[in-house]
Amino acid sequence: MEPKKNPKLDVKRNSLLFFFVGMTLMLFLAYLALEWKTYYQANAWDVGNLKVQDELEEETPFLKLKIPEPPKPKIKTPPVIDVVEDEKDIIETVIASSEPNQDTEITPIESIEVADNDIPDEVPFMLIENAPVFPGCENETSEKEKKACFQEMILKHIRKNFRYPEVAQEMGLQGRVSVVFTVQKDGNIGDIKLRGPHESLEKEAARIISKLPKLQPGKQRGTAVKVPYSIPITFKLN
Repeated sequence: MEPKKNPKLDVKRNSLLFFFVGMTLMLFLAYLALEWKTYYQANAWDVGNLKVQDELEEETPFLKLKIPEPPKPKIKTPPVIDVVEDEKDIIETVIASSEPNQDTEITPIESIEVADNDIPDEVPFMLIENAPVFPGCENETSEKEKKACFQEMILKHIRKNFRYPEVAQEMGLQGRVSVVFTVQKDGNIGDIKLRGPHESLEKEAARIISKLPKLQPGKQRGTAVKVPYSIPITFKLN
């Protein structure tokens, strides 16, 4: 059977060829467009003929700084060396050994002095062997009773001589004053130390303690020693 159309007149006969030719041409034109270079003329950007006014030209000022001169090195005088002449006759000193030997004499025990006692200068009231005796407590037999009598007589003395300071009453001051005093070796009262809420209360406590009578001093192993004693004095408004 023969075809109705003439193959030579078929429009699509060379379409694939035309497609590749057109594609090649377009790629070539695109390559030329990407690789195309243009150059400016040399005179377009020539700045050699531009004239700049003198006013626009700035000169960098030169700063002159005065740097102080470095300190001059101190020249130290070399020490004077005295040359001592060698001694011709030198007598050598023989140092005797201090270690004992068979010929060393031993000191007899009777000639060695031994300290009589090592009693301290101050002993607390609770540790004293013979406590200070307050006037009126001499008839107590035991040390425990003498200490109890001493404390009772101290309280009686405070109650008897107590006087509330007027300044403290006006200011409404009250509180406890801690008092520490020392019965000296001769029985007098000394080294009074006070600590309280106000100076007026401390002065009143010091006045009361200063009126204590002379006591019999405390003794440790039969030797008079200092005996510190502490007691609080309370100030309270009614």
